Amino acid sequence: MAVLTFTPEGIHCPAGGFHIDPWRPVDRALITHGHADHARPGHAHYLATETAAPVIRHRLGDIALDTIPYGETRRIGDATVSFHPAGHVSGSAQIRVAVGGEVWVVSGDYKTEPDGLSEPFEPVKCHAFVTECTFGLPVFKWAPQAEIAAEINAWWAATLAQGRTPVLGAYALGKAQRLLACLDPSIGPILTHGAVETVNEVLRAQGLALPDTIRVTPETDPKDHPNALVLSTPSGLGTTWMRRFGQTSAAFASGWMRLRGVRRRRAADRGFVMSDHADWDGLNAAIRDTGAERVFVTHGYTAQFRRWLEDQGYDAQVVDTEFEGESLDTPDAEDAA
Repeated sequence: MAVLTFTPEGIHCPAGGFHIDPWRPVDRALITHGHADHARPGHAHYLATETAAPVIRHRLGDIALDTIPYGETRRIGDATVSFHPAGHVSGSAQIRVAVGGEVWVVSGDYKTEPDGLSEPFEPVKCHAFVTECTFGLPVFKWAPQAEIAAEINAWWAATLAQGRTPVLGAYALGKAQRLLACLDPSIGPILTHGAVETVNEVLRAQGLALPDTIRVTPETDPKDHPNALVLSTPSGLGTTWMRRFGQTSAAFASGWMRLRGVRRRRAADRGFVMSDHADWDGLNAAIRDTGAERVFVTHGYTAQFRRWLEDQGYDAQVVDTEFEGESLDTPDAEDAA
């Protein structure tokens, strides 16, 4: 019997009687991280890492949520589970499930480059690996974070020199905090969309060090904050919310900026290639380091990535899920986080 099965409710462990990141209500849900496509309402019981819990509680309210430290094993039914860093966002995890000597790992979403905020990705040895492939094509390769940070700060300064206010779009959980860590506050103050600042407050309360920010409210007067950069959600770009800042230049940070034409779809003047998901090299390295012979690919370039893995000698299969990853067509999928 397979350690995990793929059901209409989500990824299921029959031996343990639980699901991992289910998209339909279930009795027991193990959650990899707090993004809305992985942590959904309606489950009777939740289990997540200690560092993911505050954001999950913020998003889902008064739920029955138990927590577990990274690396600690727990027996659930006839299965043994443990959570291991995924490097995606703060508290994100891969979930290791062992039944009768067979080990499967569900990666959730992951990133292999350390970002200084989330717990760095750790490969987990297993027989079968369930992996995302949001950016599962060779064209997707990320530059080092320090290089992208330099580009963003240079754009900030250049935009101010043009007499415009720079507005940078990013998802409220994960990408926004990563961008904050890249920004140079000596250039000017950082103003934040309310959805971004609410998540900042949750993360600061659990000890995450972030630069000082100022929440944008209806009373905010841009003249009181010269040289400011505005950190917005994707939904705020190109809207009346931006008009209070006068002449602006909008930018968006996403792995999709590697593709020609995406910047125009985002109503952005500038695009920065930065993602909280693994690039092509990261995906291949992560899979190789697990030692797995079976690989299940989800959300992304699944057909292409499966063929590539089969050519490399893996037993690869595509699994349909309701996970969205860093979605190009639903830009606000993670704004609610």
